[in-house]
Order: sequence, then C-alpha cells, then structure tokens
Amino acid sequence: MQKEVLSTKNAPAAIGPYSQGIAAGDLVFVSGQLPIDPATGTMPEDVKDQARASIKNIKAILESAGSSLDKVVKTTCFLSDISYFAAFNEAYSEFFPAQGAPARSAVGIAALPKGAKVEIEAIAVK
Repeated sequence: MQKEVLSTKNAPAAIGPYSQGIAAGDLVFVSGQLPIDPATGTMPEDVKDQARASIKNIKAILESAGSSLDKVVKTTCFLSDISYFAAFNEAYSEFFPAQGAPARSAVGIAALPKGAKVEIEAIAVK
C-alpha cells in the first residue's frame, strides 16, 4: 500500500515535521488542526469559533484527498481547558450531528501550540 502526502493551501501549513494529512489505501489521516485561518494566519478567540475553524481546516484537507466530513470515522479533540467541553460540543455538532457522528475522544490538556484552545485530528474513508 502506498501513502500519499496531502497538502493544500486551503488549510494552514504544518508548523513542524509532519504532513497536513496522509492518504493510505482507503483511509485519510488528518493531522491535528489548529484553528488557524490559512489566508490570514490568525485564530479566533472564542472556543466555538476555534472549533469551527479547526473543522473547516480538516474539511479542506479531506477534500484534497477526495474525501469529506461525512466520511469521517474518528476524531480526537484536544481542549486546553476541559471546561470548554460544552461550548466545543455545540460547534462540533454543527458539522457532526449526533445521529451518525464519528467515534470521538475529547481530552483536556495543559496547553496547545500557538496558545490555541482547540486542536482536532481526524480519520476518514475516501
């Protein structure tokens, strides 16, 4: 099985030694996406807006591989403060309604790169 390195200008460039995503066989693995606007390099302040921005970045990477948000099977969500959980869920559910939502883990952690409140990674089928 070959792997394909994914890269799109519609999502922020990697800020370290990793790819935006990798397609391997019928699967697409999207690296953790910060809520950075790829056009401006800025991040919104509000946790809901950060969740939306991170998911939009995931969407752009998935689309570059011929996939989409409705094909996501698993997400891992990192929150810099677990008290953001309810607000995060409100924004997350706009993209992934409860019925048919992907499997998910949500983890509260000490800090995220660039002071972000949210980072999300995803696995999807093509």
